[in-house]
Amino acid sequence: MVFDRHLVLDQLGGWRGMVDATLPTLAFIVANSLGGLRPGIVAALGTALLVFALRLVRRESLQQAFSGLFAVGVAVALAAFTGQARDFYVPGIIRNAALTVVLLGSIAIRRPLVGVIAEFLSPSHLGAMAAPGSGLPGLRGRVDRARAVLAPGERDPETGRREPDPDPELHWRDDPRLLRAYSWLTVLWAAVFLLRAAVQGWLWLGSENSDATDLGVVSLLLGVPLTAVEVVVTLWVVSRLHRHRAPVADEQPPGEGPAA
Repeated sequence: MVFDRHLVLDQLGGWRGMVDATLPTLAFIVANSLGGLRPGIVAALGTALLVFALRLVRRESLQQAFSGLFAVGVAVALAAFTGQARDFYVPGIIRNAALTVVLLGSIAIRRPLVGVIAEFLSPSHLGAMAAPGSGLPGLRGRVDRARAVLAPGERDPETGRREPDPDPELHWRDDPRLLRAYSWLTVLWAAVFLLRAAVQGWLWLGSENSDATDLGVVSLLLGVPLTAVEVVVTLWVVSRLHRHRAPVADEQPPGEGPAA
């Protein structure tokens, strides 16, 4: 099976998708703390259905819409079955622990998962993010340029598909600098998932027969805000790696943009 990078990019919800995913949890926390478990369940399900409808109106992918609704459904069903508000967060705790193991395991087999994903979505040998300048101030420009390179408008008139990317002269796993950088980025993401699983697990153990509000608040704080920091660091490092792999991009004359 061949995966189309551009199709995968279209399936990702971006920052909007991340925010949408937090709304049912936020609704559960507020309603559960004010009215108890049943109102919390109703609020979470209602918000999840509303987000689902909004995604359909925005014509986002059905896979993304259904996956978000399914995740909330599992959490709500578990909390309703046990009668414990804390069990609403169990799927998230298990997911964080599982991702920690997967990420660390990928390093052990010399296929750091952050590198696998980054090279699939934005191959470094194409230099899509190798714009001049370094540091976070120029990050937005590099991301915009990457979009232009990775999602060109030209398609094969016969098949309607985009032309395949050129093969690299050297595979990224054979480049010691890339392998080392992607390994450390994978460690970073694994550490964050481990932090979430450990803190949430510890709070879960101490929240039996309570509204688990502290567990919910911590889950939110360790969610989007922490992920935003990770993403910024990852993009900055990836942009540096693109400059390493595609130095020609730095030699482009000033004032000239990428070829149309």
